[in-house]
Amino acid sequence: MTEPRTCAPIALFAYARPEHTKRTLDALAANELAGDSDLIVYSDAARTDDKMHAVQQVRELLDQIDGFKSVRIVRRDENLGLAKSIISGVSELLSHHERVVVVEDDLVVSPHFLRYMNDGLECYATEERVACIHGYCYPVDATLPESFFLRGADCWGWATWRRAWAHFNPDGAQLRDALLRRNLVRQFELGGVGFFFHMLEQQIAGRNDSWAIRWHASCFLDDMLTLYPGRTLVHNIGNDGSGTHAASSAAYDTQLTPDPVEVRPMPLVESTRARDAIAQYFRRQHAPFWRRWLAAVRDVINP
Repeated sequence: MTEPRTCAPIALFAYARPEHTKRTLDALAANELAGDSDLIVYSDAARTDDKMHAVQQVRELLDQIDGFKSVRIVRRDENLGLAKSIISGVSELLSHHERVVVVEDDLVVSPHFLRYMNDGLECYATEERVACIHGYCYPVDATLPESFFLRGADCWGWATWRRAWAHFNPDGAQLRDALLRRNLVRQFELGGVGFFFHMLEQQIAGRNDSWAIRWHASCFLDDMLTLYPGRTLVHNIGNDGSGTHAASSAAYDTQLTPDPVEVRPMPLVESTRARDAIAQYFRRQHAPFWRRWLAAVRDVINP
């Protein structure tokens, strides 16, 4: 295990879900490295009048934060929305720091999350191809390596460096055109799962405001890699329909690993085993209804 020289600052992005935010803060504070980490919370303003009370509840909760090296709260006076809030917040922090850990207000992290983030940031600090350290691992059926690389970037409990964030291109149309021009759409789609490119097209059309698909596409086009744990260190509690951009779904539910996940130097090569397992997971999640129904029936008949 690599011992980090200095813990990266943590950026937490919060909006109008006080109960989720409390669970996120409690989980972060339970990390062994919380007391060595500076926490910066970006609290977005209410977009509509009916959200004002919930935003105020969140801000009252933020005033009680304890357990970190230092706490700074940025209270937005106007609503930025999630994408603008994250892009501007991460950019601001990386103008002053070389690295940052990023968490949203609907992520419950393992007590070993900050260790994994900081070990990964330290281990791959000088590897230009490594864009991101990620804490969430998809609930696949296969057994995955302890840690592994996938091409691109990800967004549920992650960390990055100033050098990598410089690759972020906020222009979705440019990213789409580059994927088409370079004949990379099928690879971007994990072999044709029909999800990621569609999300990018929806962002361009204004039907979603995903910063994450643009972050992923930016790093994918530059042939960069993200380090994942083989056992998840993050549980997303926002798929209950409470979020601005999230519908209710149990498809991404995971059990946090009770143990640390080791970070060590590895060849900078995408894991075929992990890629195939995650591609199969996405195919099952986004298959037509009749295919998912048949799969469910098969599972009942042949458990």
